[in-house]
Amino acid sequence: MIKITFPDGSQREFEKGTTAYQVAESISPRLAADSLAAAVNGTTVDMTRPIEEDATIKFYKWDDAEGKHAFWHTSSHLLAEALEALYPGIKFGIGPAIENGFYYDVDSPVPITESDLPAIEKKMQELARNKEQVVRTEVSKADALKTFTEKNDQYKVELIRDLEDGTISFYTNGAFTDLCRGPHIPNTGLIKAVKLTSVAGAYWRGNEKNKMLTRVYGISFPKKSMLDEYLVLLEEAKKRDHRKLGKDLELFMFSQRVGQGLPMWLPKGAELRDRLERFLRQIQKQYGYSQVITPHIGNKDLYVTSGHYAKYGKDSFQPIHTPYEGEEYLLKPMNCPHHCEIYRSKPRSYKDLPVRLAEFGTVYRYEQSGELHGLTRVRGFTQDDAHLFVRPDQLLEEFEKVIDIVLYIFRTLKFDQFTAQVSLRDPNNKEKYIGTDENWEKAESAIIKAAADKGLKTTVVTGEAAFYGPKLDFMVKDALGRNWQLGTIQVDYNLPERFDLTYKGADDKLHRPIMIHRAPFGSMERFVAVLLEHTAGKFPLWLAPDQAVVLPISEKYNDYAAEVVEYLTQHDVRVQMDDRNEKIGRKIRDNELKRIPFLLIVGEKEQNERTVSLRVQGEGDKGSMTLDEFCNHVADLVKEETASRGKI
Repeated sequence: MIKITFPDGSQREFEKGTTAYQVAESISPRLAADSLAAAVNGTTVDMTRPIEEDATIKFYKWDDAEGKHAFWHTSSHLLAEALEALYPGIKFGIGPAIENGFYYDVDSPVPITESDLPAIEKKMQELARNKEQVVRTEVSKADALKTFTEKNDQYKVELIRDLEDGTISFYTNGAFTDLCRGPHIPNTGLIKAVKLTSVAGAYWRGNEKNKMLTRVYGISFPKKSMLDEYLVLLEEAKKRDHRKLGKDLELFMFSQRVGQGLPMWLPKGAELRDRLERFLRQIQKQYGYSQVITPHIGNKDLYVTSGHYAKYGKDSFQPIHTPYEGEEYLLKPMNCPHHCEIYRSKPRSYKDLPVRLAEFGTVYRYEQSGELHGLTRVRGFTQDDAHLFVRPDQLLEEFEKVIDIVLYIFRTLKFDQFTAQVSLRDPNNKEKYIGTDENWEKAESAIIKAAADKGLKTTVVTGEAAFYGPKLDFMVKDALGRNWQLGTIQVDYNLPERFDLTYKGADDKLHRPIMIHRAPFGSMERFVAVLLEHTAGKFPLWLAPDQAVVLPISEKYNDYAAEVVEYLTQHDVRVQMDDRNEKIGRKIRDNELKRIPFLLIVGEKEQNERTVSLRVQGEGDKGSMTLDEFCNHVADLVKEETASRGKI
């Protein structure tokens, strides 16, 4: 017999080899039917996996991330089964679950295009109705290699060669068998609705030197009604796509001649970004930050010292060689090494700490072309970066103050739903990181305590730490329910050691400061992209690039419209004029699409009375106002927005 411990602490005995499904069924048939996977001793496994020793157990349903992951992982195998039936000779790369759905990378004998997706969906639904059991088999490395060598699938053979004997498993559903760790749902019959969403190219193993495979994306649900709801959200997401809105609102652009992944901010976008920067600078000033500026390049030795070259050298732009033999520079991949050098530029006393250095610093990383996506994945981006150099007794207080800054920003911009993710190192893969176990344990403990002290809703994820320290990452849910990683705060004992940073303590001895890395926005590019999609381009009034537009109903009133623009500008209203030779209805429609909050229509009546006819974005006509009344109205609304933020 084995002893099973449940989440409430209660215990029951079962026969050795009992499955998680049987344990759930002994509690309730409904629990067994709804459970998609289980955590046994903290490891997520199939519901059909036998339990061979005393264990803790937790069941995952659809509403749990782990449940969705197992569901979508099985859906990717169902997709592969359908593809194998429809495209004889097809070869398979990898097919994981992702945050919203799944994909499979395939090498197809004939091209697969968007027009083929409905037929593939139909085949998936047909196979799902067979309620195929998903069966796990553990195999030796030799047998695994033999299986996929006979199938002439070089991709699976390559993956198997990297695995250790005794750790390899296959999963079979219907006629399809795949190399896979799992976990999976019990059978394909649970998949009631499928939608294949797109086809893209993806290099095998993410390496541009390898063959380009076809990536088929999809999503699935246990109920058709859930798919219907998702498709509505998908249509809304298309309307909110920041790449489309950025073009429509004239915020930013890309140019092949300038280079892939290198955004250029147009005047309105630059103004928007500048207001965000000024907003954060104002907060930082109240918290005692000092603004610095560092170069866009640095000597290669700087990044060798920091460890960034060893960790990111392959993913960075290639070194810049100067005319001086042996001299190499890199485009800056991180701001922190530069800030370390600023700190060590003069002796520091314990009385000087904390030292808080802030910079809107542009950094460069060579993302693969297939991974680039609008502003969310670029090769050049600006971080709202800061590095705090603190004494051990200041660490917790300073970390919590950074949390306060992040929460204030989220409150201001109406990011009301978020989770703080505690990102720890992988204890089974310590070679990925630098520093001692002792320093890592102290850093991780500080983050966990700070998050608890501030009452944050947290999740803990191992293996997601930076190479130099653990992180507190803020995962924000937008208006469409999608999660984005924005702000981050990190504790670092390691760079101060690598740069030999010190301060003289009260005991007259030299001590090592601790670094806090923080970026509340994350990067200006990614933050603006998420904000654009969250608001659908309807920014709060204090942030909007244009707060008003003046629309003369004909050319006769252009002079008065220009007077209105000048008057409003003098009274701090951001305004433009649409003096195109178009009908007023067309002007109204076009400027509504630009998400400008206030449309000010002027004609003979308004000119004679020195007024404007006010139309509010999305609300229609609001009657006439004098210019003073309108200026006061805008000022009052901005004050209300500012007051709603609360105190910093």
